Amino acid sequence: MRGGVSATSDQRKRDAAALVEVGGEELSALVGTQDANLRLIQEALEVEIVPRDGVLQVYGDQAGADAAAEVLQVCLQAIRAGRPPGRQEVRSVLQAVRSGRPDAAEALLADTVVVTHRGRPIRPKTPGQAQYVRALNASDLTLSTGPAGTGKTYLAMAVAVAALKAGEVSRLVLTRPIVEAGEELGFLPGDMLEKIGPYLRPLYDALHDIIGADRCSRLTDHGTIEVVPLAYMRGRTINDAFMILDEGQNCTPGQLKMFLTRMGFGSRMVVTGDITQSDLPPSRDNGLRHGLRILRGIPGVTICRLQPADIVRHDLVQRIVAAYSQAEAEQQAAPDAEPGRPAARGEPAGREGRNEATDEQETPQEQ
Repeated sequence: MRGGVSATSDQRKRDAAALVEVGGEELSALVGTQDANLRLIQEALEVEIVPRDGVLQVYGDQAGADAAAEVLQVCLQAIRAGRPPGRQEVRSVLQAVRSGRPDAAEALLADTVVVTHRGRPIRPKTPGQAQYVRALNASDLTLSTGPAGTGKTYLAMAVAVAALKAGEVSRLVLTRPIVEAGEELGFLPGDMLEKIGPYLRPLYDALHDIIGADRCSRLTDHGTIEVVPLAYMRGRTINDAFMILDEGQNCTPGQLKMFLTRMGFGSRMVVTGDITQSDLPPSRDNGLRHGLRILRGIPGVTICRLQPADIVRHDLVQRIVAAYSQAEAEQQAAPDAEPGRPAARGEPAGREGRNEATDEQETPQEQ
């Protein structure tokens, strides 16, 4: 941070575009390790933030200073609630404030979903994730779509484990369609469980992270947790369970209908996926896309659409997703154009210029 100027302290305060009062103990939590949080805000909003005499003085153009002050106030709310924000949380607040979202503080103040076997609390990290968790707890059926890294499956698994621990359900049923990601793997050795194990590995990874490998094995042996290929769900009625279908974009409309109609008394369901990353042949319809279209507006069904701003992986992932989305949109607008090259004037547009990720229009019932 930049300091030392010839103006007096009072004059500097008058010259500041925004002021935020902060206590001494709050300041250290707010600025972060080696001022990392303040530097992040300054770089993102092109402002200068100077702590002096219990006040954060924000210098820069008025719009940037006002946005910085709002970000700082939201972070202070979290600190006063006993949840000092880290770099990822500050970045999420920045994105929410810059996009004009009124719920920028929601994720920072959200309740813990569940505590892992290592004692780490799992909470939503973005406003979009906070809305998603709220939908998971309130709805009998939640359909969730969004880019990779937005926590669709992990948060659903955390809510499911919390429901199991609270006695709201008696078992978890987790499933995925068995579809190869663009590769022909050929014959796989081993028995049936060994053959399908790699396809179901992501579900086990999430469970192991939340409840631990040993407890997961015990609960699986007792039938409290069931991880099963989607093809084996037909003909069953499943009561008193929390059911998760992952990678819903890789099932057909018929398979999705089959899964949804397995719901018995006292059960809840979640379907997650990314409609832009289907591994089905182009000639086959995407079950999740079809479900999003025909199930909107039905009482008891909530649709959540997580956005690139909800990605909580490495910073680069957001930029990768944005680059691919732009290239796909340009390719759809001009099918004969090279990816990344804008369509020339007069070139024909494909699919009326629609982006596959936003084909369906949101309704008031969608989160």
